Amino acid sequence: MEDGFAAEKLFNQGFSYTYDDVIFLPHYIDFPTDAVQLATRLTRNISLSIPCVSSPMDTVTEAYMASAMAALGGIGIIHSNSPAAQQAAMVHAAKARRVPILSNPVFKSPSDRIDSEEDFASSPFVLVTESGTSKSKLLGHVSYADWTSQANKDVKIYDYMVNSGASVPWNYDLAQVDTFLAEKKKDFVPLLKDDEIVDVVTKPEVERIKSYPKLGVGSVAADGSWLVGASIGTREHDKERLKLLVQAGVNVVVLDSSQGNSSYQIDMIKYVKRTYPELDVIGGNVVTMAQAQNLIQAGVDGLRIGMGSGSICTTQEVCAVGRGQATAVYKVSLVASQSGVPVIADGGISNSGHIVKAIVLGASTVMMGSFLAGSTEAPGAFETKNGQRVKKYRGMGSLEAMTKGSDARYLGDTATLKIAQGVVGAVADKGSVLKFIPYTMQAVKQGFQDLGASSIKSAHDLLSSKILRLEVRSGAAQVEGGIHGLVSYEKRSF
Repeated sequence: MEDGFAAEKLFNQGFSYTYDDVIFLPHYIDFPTDAVQLATRLTRNISLSIPCVSSPMDTVTEAYMASAMAALGGIGIIHSNSPAAQQAAMVHAAKARRVPILSNPVFKSPSDRIDSEEDFASSPFVLVTESGTSKSKLLGHVSYADWTSQANKDVKIYDYMVNSGASVPWNYDLAQVDTFLAEKKKDFVPLLKDDEIVDVVTKPEVERIKSYPKLGVGSVAADGSWLVGASIGTREHDKERLKLLVQAGVNVVVLDSSQGNSSYQIDMIKYVKRTYPELDVIGGNVVTMAQAQNLIQAGVDGLRIGMGSGSICTTQEVCAVGRGQATAVYKVSLVASQSGVPVIADGGISNSGHIVKAIVLGASTVMMGSFLAGSTEAPGAFETKNGQRVKKYRGMGSLEAMTKGSDARYLGDTATLKIAQGVVGAVADKGSVLKFIPYTMQAVKQGFQDLGASSIKSAHDLLSSKILRLEVRSGAAQVEGGIHGLVSYEKRSF
């Protein structure tokens, strides 16, 4: 007796399905949840412990997010909506530490003065070095409390600074930093790399991270630094950007385009592989098998799938082009798997169930924007709107983002009239990714267990062998599958 549909049959009926449109039928369980392994490949040559990638958006991924994603076992792709030197500096900053902390320390020389509390920026300390920069010898520090207690604030720093030259190497992990602070009875310690102070780790920050689920080894490159990616465009000036990123140690580049099947991208893929043969390059975005095949033939090491499925993207509405994300992931994965090219499901991820569906349908990783926006590690400051803490989240196709250069992503940088393909919004405070991503991955493991898949490879094999079955959900079924029939409720995932 036939129950449900094989993916091959379901996705060949001429309908464009999103994640919510489809549901998997449960299979057989013969292993515990903790036996599920989510290790995967980002590209041909880069492996990750979890299938999570942060999107190259200027309200999602900068150095702080990139270091946190690497600490979790995923990877962050730093956006290119900034000057090339600034983007390279963010890559350098993320790779110059082995703790998921970014404090942006303030430096002054002994002969300087601290005129106001604004000189501290958001840091609890001002570090005192010989030249007043990060690239000179550490002499001591001034805490905010010490400065406020000074009766005469016109005196120079050397009159009241606390002498301290203690530091630890940049590649100390959280446990090593914690041990140092405890043994030396310190409240903070600078991280030193090649005689440069790259950051400061404080005891409260260490305690905060220790309260989250325990971190694993993380995504580490051969040189001991975090794995960090960055996006670039396909214009001639992006070749200089690429050069700076390589010098900063970037491990993978993503060619950032809403429609990747173009002569511009194919030429850039060939240039990257010819000029930097050891550097992996991810092409996209694509949603069809033909698009994918063109980029695979050009030499990509990974593909990014999605067009118009993001919560802040209006491409399908404005341009009448795109595809439902579930269908796009399944179709592109079919052709990519034949060439051994891993694919990233980019967009449309709102919950752990969407991650399960994206991975089982053929993706090796998922790229997330709104799911990570609003977190502690996302760029930007929290604001209060209608009594709720929020952070700005905007599409790279929004007019606001385009004014900073993202219009090249939509091949609109040479156009006189700019047409938006995204909006600007806000998302609620989600807390730290170091807390909610581990819980999300546990939920994904439970989904895999229900499907009888103990790994990502086994999930792909079960789908291709037609053992896993799917059905399309009616509108009523989608309502019934969510929370319903209650006067009020509080939804907490963990």
